[in-house]
Amino acid sequence: MPGTIVWFRQDLRLADNPALRAALDRDGPIIPVYIHAPDEEDRWSPGGASQWWLHHSLTALAGSLSDISSRLIVRRGPSFETLRELAEAVSADAIVWNRRYEPAAIERDKRIKSALCDSGLAVTSHNAALLFEPWNVATKQGDPYKVFTPFWKATQTLDEPPRPRDAPAPGSLQPPHVWPDSLDIGTLELLPKIDWAGGLRDTWTPGEKGAAQQLQWFLDEAMRNYKDQRDHPSMLGTSRLSPHLHHGEIGPRQIWHATRDRLKAGANELIRQNAWSYLRQIGWREFAHHLLYHFPKTPEQALYDKYRTFPWRTSRSELEAWQRGRTGYPIVDAGMRQLWRTGWMHNRVRMIVGSFLVKDLLLPWQDGAAWFWDTLVDADLASNTLGWQWIAGCGADAAPYFRVFNPVLQSEKFDPKGAYLRQYLPELAALPDKWIHQPWRAPEDALQAAGVKLGEHYPGPIVDHQQARDRALAALEETKNG
Repeated sequence: MPGTIVWFRQDLRLADNPALRAALDRDGPIIPVYIHAPDEEDRWSPGGASQWWLHHSLTALAGSLSDISSRLIVRRGPSFETLRELAEAVSADAIVWNRRYEPAAIERDKRIKSALCDSGLAVTSHNAALLFEPWNVATKQGDPYKVFTPFWKATQTLDEPPRPRDAPAPGSLQPPHVWPDSLDIGTLELLPKIDWAGGLRDTWTPGEKGAAQQLQWFLDEAMRNYKDQRDHPSMLGTSRLSPHLHHGEIGPRQIWHATRDRLKAGANELIRQNAWSYLRQIGWREFAHHLLYHFPKTPEQALYDKYRTFPWRTSRSELEAWQRGRTGYPIVDAGMRQLWRTGWMHNRVRMIVGSFLVKDLLLPWQDGAAWFWDTLVDADLASNTLGWQWIAGCGADAAPYFRVFNPVLQSEKFDPKGAYLRQYLPELAALPDKWIHQPWRAPEDALQAAGVKLGEHYPGPIVDHQQARDRALAALEETKNG
């Protein structure tokens, strides 16, 4: 009996996997395949932190397949030639996969699908990554949305996302008569040669099981206080599901319906408000993919033309100070050190460090996006692009450029006791709450008592915020005037 190849990509799960379900519906042998082809990602092949996650996620998927008497066949690209060779080797007459929405992946998949169909194979693609396809949400004029709130309202007029199928995951997959050769996952060299990933190992559990556990924790523990705690980086107030979502270890439909089921189970009004506040954030992720699909040049270019001539500065030393968490502004430095240590950063802090880069330092948002791409375990092209263009004021639904985050006020508001700062800046831990947000203003006796010598243990500010704000607003005015 002819078999079906399931081409795994950013959908590294067995439950609620539409491509896998399509293969099961056809009957016959099923051959799960992962093809490592970073050259086909254009310049957006996975960064270092994402590669670390991918190694462990593939290992987890391979283990889950082994548990149901199947295997994950791992190969290197190019993808088309590899799929065609595998189809011949296992006598497959169909290939299925779940869609991706990055510009390079879309073009690659179109070429592969056309060529495979021309060779007589049945090829289908499916939606595993989004609640709503980008082409199914449009304004009354048929245009894509550029503002989130009307986009989100429009999605609420559509049919509710379908319930996940295969939950729990399939109990078995029919194997082929003979399994094709496979590479060991380690030969893909996704792990760093110098082991800098200790903090990542201590923080995360990649894989489908880890994703399910994280969702359960959020629903049981954090969701009840989500609205009040989500902006406070020292609290476990967010779901932390973003890396699992990016790698497809859990799908948005699973999150949507698990959250909605809590509401239907008689949740009180507070839980109801928190749940909808959280689902709105899932909608923000949908909006990011909507924009990337309709405006594929935005990972490199501002959405609005007028910002493409913005007078950005160049300063390698200041960029490196920002990357290393050595700016002299504790909330910025704590965020950048959290990123380096754990591969993740709290969303409120992402906005603060982003504003500091593009407005206090007047360095291009693309520099920040590139650093996040390499260091985030949840480095998602759609979300990364939207986030950086939002903070830079040059993209869809963006914060106005003249909105400049004051890093001291933000720190005092969202980390008033300095708990987050002390976690990632131990050299400042002994400073009183009053001075830890702005140590350069602390009296000398307070610094001495805390064992802090500015310029030695911790740097002074690399820029004066008020002067930097004035400079940024002047640059905006220059751009407006052409």
